Amino acid sequence: MRKPELLAPAGNLDKLKIAFLYGADAVYIGGEEYSLRVAADNFTMDEIRQGVEFAHERGKKVYLTANIIPHNEDLKDFRDYLSEAVKTGIDAVIISDLGLFSIAKETCPDLEIHISTQANNVNFESAKMWHKLGAKRVILAREMSFKEIAEIRENTPDDLELEAFVHGAMCISYSGRCLLSNYMTNRDSNLGACSHPCRWNYYLMEEQREGQYMPVFENERGTFIYNSKDLCMIEHIDELIKSGLDSFKIEGRVKTEYYLATVVKAYRDAIDSYFENPDGFEFKQEWLDELLKVSHRGYTTGFYYKKPDGNEQNYETSSYIRNYELSGIVCGYDKEKKLLSVVQKNRFFKGGEVEFLCPDRPFIKHKIEYMTDNEGNELTVANRPQQIVHIRFDHELPENSIMRQVKN
Repeated sequence: MRKPELLAPAGNLDKLKIAFLYGADAVYIGGEEYSLRVAADNFTMDEIRQGVEFAHERGKKVYLTANIIPHNEDLKDFRDYLSEAVKTGIDAVIISDLGLFSIAKETCPDLEIHISTQANNVNFESAKMWHKLGAKRVILAREMSFKEIAEIRENTPDDLELEAFVHGAMCISYSGRCLLSNYMTNRDSNLGACSHPCRWNYYLMEEQREGQYMPVFENERGTFIYNSKDLCMIEHIDELIKSGLDSFKIEGRVKTEYYLATVVKAYRDAIDSYFENPDGFEFKQEWLDELLKVSHRGYTTGFYYKKPDGNEQNYETSSYIRNYELSGIVCGYDKEKKLLSVVQKNRFFKGGEVEFLCPDRPFIKHKIEYMTDNEGNELTVANRPQQIVHIRFDHELPENSIMRQVKN
């Protein structure tokens, strides 16, 4: 049994580093063009080069997304763009369109190509054809069940890798191919500019009663009829491993560093725990508890077991559940003074209770008894974003450990 790759999103260079430090085997990133997440910071060519160098020094991989559904005008610069990207050392490019696939094979014949979920990969004949054309990996559509994944694995070559999403936001449209945003706001989701109208509040209006809005569901605020809960498969990590998938994908290139660190670490710990003792593997509630501490819309298993019903939708609100927030990121430690240095992200107080999430150990609870600014002035509140705060702490923690607190 092959140990599956843990694949994490990286919206910028800092997030790329966090993903690897907390256990990702590979990341997928977007350049300044051809990516389906224009809301992410995304990477310049120089930043891609830096990210690849950081990854390869640690034996990790970087995949570049170029998975838009292109129009004619989008084709003209793709050869030059991809040629430049290959020079940075990227390990693969993620593509959904046959035209871009053809250009990539012609321009960079040695570059691995992964077929995006946007290509609607839901059967083994499609997967086999992409493999014959030269694809190394097929990313399955979110609409796949365990049974269908097993059938695809049984009917495709062993050297064709299969990848699937295991955590993150779900789209209301088939494999993410949605026209609702384009129609309502002139922002094309297939070019990375989705305005997420599936999260909006909707009412029903009968054609002869213009202006009379009736709730679709009995709720005075209306109803969020398209608003899916988030995918979460941490409780079924053993079945995922046995399914034959080669890569477990986490969604969220526009999510925070805190979200990324927490989710990646939970799945890393779960995967590693399984391979330490496959026969005696037991799910640990602490993994799910960690995922409940990040921003989410409630959790669902999506299509893995059955087609989603009304229980997979959140009809009451499109807001996220946010019980915890990022307070700071550890950037150093003074062993003589026993002071932990933290870059402040959200305000925190002397006397406040915080938790430290570290890459290499369980989280640590701590009550802040003493803290100073860079000049040594004692603080009762840290409320200046990006300031360095020094907190009395008995022992050193790794840099890039995450300090979080319950959200008020």
